Amino acid sequence: MLSVSACRFSKSEIYVMTEGVLNREQGSAANDDVPLTRARKIGRSSNNARQTFDRKIIALVYDFDGTLSPRPMQEYTFLPKIGEDPRSFWEESNRLAREQAADPLITYMHLMYKKAKAKGVRIDREDLVALGRSVELFPGVTEWFDAMGAYVKIRAETTGVTLRHYLISSGLKEIIEGTPIYRHFHNVFASEYWFDPYDLPFPKRVITDTGKTQYLFRINKGIEDLRESINQHMPEENRPIPFPNMIYFGDGDTDVPSMAVMRKNGGHAIAVYPPGKPKAKCIELFKAGRIDFYAPADYRRGSDLFRRTCLLIDRILADIRVQEEVWRVQREVARGGGR
Repeated sequence: MLSVSACRFSKSEIYVMTEGVLNREQGSAANDDVPLTRARKIGRSSNNARQTFDRKIIALVYDFDGTLSPRPMQEYTFLPKIGEDPRSFWEESNRLAREQAADPLITYMHLMYKKAKAKGVRIDREDLVALGRSVELFPGVTEWFDAMGAYVKIRAETTGVTLRHYLISSGLKEIIEGTPIYRHFHNVFASEYWFDPYDLPFPKRVITDTGKTQYLFRINKGIEDLRESINQHMPEENRPIPFPNMIYFGDGDTDVPSMAVMRKNGGHAIAVYPPGKPKAKCIELFKAGRIDFYAPADYRRGSDLFRRTCLLIDRILADIRVQEEVWRVQREVARGGGR
């Protein structure tokens, strides 16, 4: 049985193991040896035809609002810029959505720009990206990605293991791009606007609670190009990132569909809650079998969240080693080595 003490390593170890870990500016996500592309298409040949066992990618998948950041990102950025009280805005948006039987996400995206126009405030794409610098993050988030990459490098015990970070959010991609952590993500799937210089921006993509699950399957199948359909059947052995190699991080009801898909398919899920605040929702999710663990949203090394994530990563790494050994034996048998 692996000890949780394995999750504790010194700053010097982190430095040694993260030196040379590429960041987004260098073309890769943290601890990601594969060049970063936003719409990457991964080969889908069978493992039987491969010369090496390559199902060694670990994916940590995050929600944003309430998971990496304490409040909805719009409350740090867009709403203050147009002079709107967040509570009043969300109440109005939710009321309109109910009255019109409209999608709540489309409603809020439209209402924000409608109010901006009424107040004579023009906010283009570049403005939204710049606003992202004001978004508050939970303690330790900015250091988390490199620390997790370092931990995987220390614990892998096999070559070729890659750690990727993904973000799936109903928040605005343009704002996320302006945050200091954007460079760490291999890919970001989030709601976004279609900007027209002569009219109000309108929603280009809206990611709902249930819609998030599509992107889990895109990650699983390696079909991250949104122009491609994911509906075609793909055998499990051909999927580059198996669900058991994935951990989903969320904070509440909006993440339940994603947590359910992860757990049903052999993946993992962790729920977080604001430090010092009630954790009743997380306990409810744990009792319902939606999550493996819950913890305060403290991403610093040594925290409960850090230790429990390390435990799941250790389990994934052990499973990768077992699967690789099984693959070697299968190849040996296929070559007649068992005669």
